[in-house]
Amino acid sequence: MENRCGWIAQAGDSPARTRLSGTQKADWLIIGAGITGLCAAHSLAEMHPQARIVVVDRQRAAQGASARNSGFVVGHEHPTDDELIGRRGFADYAVDTEISRVANEEVRQRIVRQGIKCDFRDSGYYFAVSDPGKLTQVEAKLQTLRAVGASAQFLQGEALSKKLGTKHYQAAIWCGNGNALLQPAKYVKGLLDTLPDTVTLYENTDISGLERLGNGSLRANAVNASIEAKQVLVCLNAFIPRAGIADSGTFAMELSASLTRPLSDQEFSAMGAVEPWGVLSTRPLGATVRLTPDRRVMIRNTAEYRSRDLSASELEQRRKHHVLGLQRRFPWLNEQDIQYTWTGHLSASRSGQPYFAKVEAGVFAVAGCNGSGVARGTLWGRLLAELATGASSPILTSVMHRAQPGWLPPRPLLDIGAMLRMRVEAVRARTEV
Repeated sequence: MENRCGWIAQAGDSPARTRLSGTQKADWLIIGAGITGLCAAHSLAEMHPQARIVVVDRQRAAQGASARNSGFVVGHEHPTDDELIGRRGFADYAVDTEISRVANEEVRQRIVRQGIKCDFRDSGYYFAVSDPGKLTQVEAKLQTLRAVGASAQFLQGEALSKKLGTKHYQAAIWCGNGNALLQPAKYVKGLLDTLPDTVTLYENTDISGLERLGNGSLRANAVNASIEAKQVLVCLNAFIPRAGIADSGTFAMELSASLTRPLSDQEFSAMGAVEPWGVLSTRPLGATVRLTPDRRVMIRNTAEYRSRDLSASELEQRRKHHVLGLQRRFPWLNEQDIQYTWTGHLSASRSGQPYFAKVEAGVFAVAGCNGSGVARGTLWGRLLAELATGASSPILTSVMHRAQPGWLPPRPLLDIGAMLRMRVEAVRARTEV
């Protein structure tokens, strides 16, 4: 079956860029043309209007993982039991929330500044469960969310079903005043299409490594091409090892999702003609579900630690899993109602914190979005540019302080441990997929 992202199909293609050829020079080189890389390019162009900035991507720009996520603009995470107000982890939760709120505002500013039309909805979203036992200490969580500036409301039963148009979910916390939804491919395409003239972008250019030259500059090598730059920003997230950075403390996860056809007027009316919404599970491997503004249902209910990409037959199996998840929520939907199914990658870390660092002289890198790539990726682009420029700010200091992804064991121990952990989490989330 075809691995085709519904978001990208709806957003449409930008004009194709050529691949890197020959030997070139630049003041700044950015590897990766997703949200982080494109935001870094915008920021560098603002800070250094006379500089030559080059961005390279291994495939078509703005069509990688950044365009394939579920479109949640995270301002407030669901707090764990250890992060509840009055407990030891609350102070760190408050710092992380402040970073997320700044990141969320960064997205809003980018949308306005670049005039990006991406179906942005500032209406919050839900932490929802089918099994009420998966949503515990509700009052403490409401207090915690409100303490860090969120709007939070507990809903259950009929009140919840009227909001979502399905009786599948039995309990939820709606969380707003910072949390938002958008169409991710339209957002990242908007960042691409509005790049300043001082930024040159090359597509289908696979950088095989960096080498230090005698003059202190760096040379990035590609097939029959190379580019020499004084400063290099690596914005590859899950694919950071491709730039030769093997000790980031992050690892790749492969996710798959499906998007249905638009619901008919009759189907939508039967749901109660509800407003577009988004649902995140309280379990790591629970389903992420959205009802989009054009009345489609998106579901992502697989996440896997894998050393290779899903094959077409494996993706077809995941699609059947999506159908089961859809039918639990909307029994009339079947496989023929799915219009698009695709895969994407997420960069995770053991601690839930990113790798954000000056790797060596002239090389700066970030990875580890941990499921918050739209907002944090947008902020990281600016902050990585600031770090490379030598600027400082309180939010950059906070990000650098929290950027402790944690130690990972070497392979194959990492592979074994990760797969075992995934199996345990899958069992814990079985009622929520």
